[in-house]
Amino acid sequence: MNCRADGCATGANDYGSKSCGQLSDYRIPDYILKPDSEPVIVDNAPSCPVVVFINSRSGGQLGSGLIKSYREVLNEAQVFDLSEESPDKVLHRLYANFQRLKTNGDTLAIQIEKSLRLIVAGGDGTASWLLGVVSDLKLTHSPPVATVPLGTGNNLPFSFGWGKKNPATDQEAVKSFLGLVKGAREMSIDSWHIIMRMRVPQEGPCDPIAPLELPHSLHAFHRVTGSDELNVEGYHTFRGGFWNYFSMGMDAQVSYGFHSERKKNPEKFKNQLTNQGTYAKLGLKQGWFAPSLTHSSSRNISQLAKVKIMKRPGGKWEELKIPSSIRSIICLNLPSFSGGFNPWGTPGTRKKQDRDLTAPYVDDGLIEVVGFRDAWHGLVLLAPNGHGTRLAQAHRIRFEFHKGAADHTFMRVDGEPWKQPLPSDDETVVVEISHLRQVTMLANGHCKSKSVEDPTTPSSHGHENDDSDSLEDEDEWKEGRKKFGAAETFKLPDEVDIAHLS
Repeated sequence: MNCRADGCATGANDYGSKSCGQLSDYRIPDYILKPDSEPVIVDNAPSCPVVVFINSRSGGQLGSGLIKSYREVLNEAQVFDLSEESPDKVLHRLYANFQRLKTNGDTLAIQIEKSLRLIVAGGDGTASWLLGVVSDLKLTHSPPVATVPLGTGNNLPFSFGWGKKNPATDQEAVKSFLGLVKGAREMSIDSWHIIMRMRVPQEGPCDPIAPLELPHSLHAFHRVTGSDELNVEGYHTFRGGFWNYFSMGMDAQVSYGFHSERKKNPEKFKNQLTNQGTYAKLGLKQGWFAPSLTHSSSRNISQLAKVKIMKRPGGKWEELKIPSSIRSIICLNLPSFSGGFNPWGTPGTRKKQDRDLTAPYVDDGLIEVVGFRDAWHGLVLLAPNGHGTRLAQAHRIRFEFHKGAADHTFMRVDGEPWKQPLPSDDETVVVEISHLRQVTMLANGHCKSKSVEDPTTPSSHGHENDDSDSLEDEDEWKEGRKKFGAAETFKLPDEVDIAHLS
């Protein structure tokens, strides 16, 4: 393979053959990245400037190799290790410097800000962390994000054509990926806000419990502070958000077991294939392949919660009837779950007419609600056109948990599971999910996601003119939807090991 000092024509790798062109197209001068650096004169602005965020502990330590290669190929200062510096600090510093330089008439800063693209390498949790930060910046033009699959499921990368296999980490693979980032198209996706509120119990726990009973530090779901606008005296309130899915039931329990095992024995989880095999074994061990024999009815979603949906912005709440056999419920935004399967599928003409069900567009302000009876039911996804039990599409969904069936359940947001205690008295735990705003992803050629704005996808379902911002009803949740929560919600405490998050 022939490479020049400032460019390369790469060969085949996990992402296919792609020329990255001149590496100067991607490099950002020091003074743009470091406010205390001296400005320099550059002949031409980079056509595809990138800032790279890598979880060094993801992918069985593959992240460390990627950091080394990216820093050798690019300016070392534009590649960040998320175990050392959080993305909110990096991006706030960068955009503050952009503003200062633009005020001083720096045309290079203007051009770089306009064409900036972000790369994040890690699991779905790591990618969601960065997306939360970008969402909360509320920029006029948010930088689009490309994802490198370094996790176990890698649903986010797979949804946008970046694959689900952990990539090679050598320089040639990095250059090839940069070439694809340069040629990728932008695609908007919905973001979803989640709030959980419960009255302070007289006895017993109520806080979400992360794997191994650790203090709750999940990046995407965080207890609000006393000064937060959502805080209500006498109640505990948690907030967060997601892009891919919220799930409850058997899949979240298996994920909780997996994360617990990995935390106990991290040396056994350095291979993606091994990790996926462990997932399958936990499903067998916990009895989800024979729930009628091993599980009580308290594990059925209909026994755990009353579910309500609002189908359209400004509409009325309707009770959603959940079949008594459903033991796992998934609120899905992207067409990828459990390592690349699409549990919603594409409803046929009859389903569209009879139930007003559509294809799963990622920017239509609707979330797909799917149910599974047991792990055997999940295997239908292996068949052509296989899908779960389609329950509804909704603009908002609310789960109300009352005292009775069980003292806890398991929940999961974008791959991050927790054990959720349920009421032990007459109070109600409420979890509500609502559409918030949108962020921009970068889509590669094998993108699975569909957009209502893309003329190459099937025609939309006739609701594209809904004004999702102006028609929201006024209730206690509205104030909490002003912010996605990145700076505080998505920030990891310094003492938390980032390894268990990806």
